[in-house]
Amino acid sequence: MSTPGYRSGLVCLVGRPNSGKSTLTNALVGTKVAITSGRPQTTRHVVRGIVHRSDAQLVLVDTPGLHRPRTLLGERLNDLVAGTLSEVDVVAFCLPSDQRVGPGDRYIADQLMDSADRVVAVATKTDLVSRGRLAEHLMAVAELGPWADVVPVSAVAGEQVDVLTDVLVAHLPEGPALYPAGELTDEPQDVMIAELVREAALEGVRDELPHSLAVVVDEIVPRDKPTADGRPFVDVRVDLFVERDSQKAIVIGRGGARLREVGARARVAIEELLGARVFLDLHVRVAKDWQQDPKQLGRLGF
Repeated sequence: MSTPGYRSGLVCLVGRPNSGKSTLTNALVGTKVAITSGRPQTTRHVVRGIVHRSDAQLVLVDTPGLHRPRTLLGERLNDLVAGTLSEVDVVAFCLPSDQRVGPGDRYIADQLMDSADRVVAVATKTDLVSRGRLAEHLMAVAELGPWADVVPVSAVAGEQVDVLTDVLVAHLPEGPALYPAGELTDEPQDVMIAELVREAALEGVRDELPHSLAVVVDEIVPRDKPTADGRPFVDVRVDLFVERDSQKAIVIGRGGARLREVGARARVAIEELLGARVFLDLHVRVAKDWQQDPKQLGRLGF
């Protein structure tokens, strides 16, 4: 039984790579459920973040950036987005305010035209531009299609996040909550750990690496004895896959320094996620040209 007037439904965030979708998902949910990076194509999985309100429940689906694919992986990511679009109630189309509307945005707008009446265009990253530039951007966004609404927002500064939530809720159908109160994501634990390691590994690397890096959690093993302060202790073993030996060297760094940095950064986030002390064991492996190999894509979770 749902409360009269209660709304619930799925909202899909789409946009070209690096348009602020993951940061916006985290801001709407109020905690980190999607990894963020300045690198394009950071998101590889459909992440559901759940926003709970007294009058509504928004289930946010954060997708990989929609783009013209150049690899088999790119095609599969696009198929993932297309499949998601057909199943949601509202689409939030993210267009970064600090960049001009370009061919990539027009490509996505064309894909969305058949469902424009349930598309909310979101001008992201408004904290990075002047008022005059934002006004120009909003006009360009509005001209792209007959969107249901256009909302400017800064996820980083927290500006207009509540307004966007209200707008998205207004477009949802009435119905009962889809998830129990307090649940913030339905991502499996091992997937979230893999994403946290990948986020740490992408910090400050060369452009060639992001598309070529895949992370798989090998095992999560609780130890029999807790730590001295009574916290659980967990061993987490993770494999990082790249396509070439040169990329392996980038991830490991001189004398293993970079990999230790990645481990230290990821361990803090994983301990917060698990509520336990973590021993993180990272291994870098080469899976030659895995983005073009159907068998290896399947093995790596795509």
